Amino acid sequence: MLPDTTDRVPAQTAPEINARLRQEYEERIAEYARNPDQIDARLEELDAEWDIERAIEANAATLALTGVALGVTMDRRWLVLPALVTGFLLQHALQGWCPPVPILRRMGFRTMAEIDRERFALKALRGDFVGLTTRKSSAKNRAEAVVAAVES
Repeated sequence: MLPDTTDRVPAQTAPEINARLRQEYEERIAEYARNPDQIDARLEELDAEWDIERAIEANAATLALTGVALGVTMDRRWLVLPALVTGFLLQHALQGWCPPVPILRRMGFRTMAEIDRERFALKALRGDFVGLTTRKSSAKNRAEAVVAAVES
């Protein structure tokens, strides 16, 4: 059976790396709880942060294009490189693992779910979700308020 999309990379990451990434996240949230005036700047940083999927896609595309270019201009044996890269990319899509994953995770690349967890924690610290809905509101109004808050 294939792992869930949100769990596949952490499931293929060494537990100590997952723990380190979690600890760093918790320390950042504690820091911003003490310095709420810096939350907006951190949210902008999170918007620009590359998740591990984007890093893997860029890495795979670079290696595949390089292999094709070298295969066309130098030696056809270079075409093995894009074949290997696309095979690993498929493995990553299915299992959440490929050779760059352990390296990128050690470098601090996080999944989008991990980045979003920090984003929503910061927004909660900032007060974005306080008084968002009441039980007396209609289901439609509650749903619209939640969607507007999440999209902000």
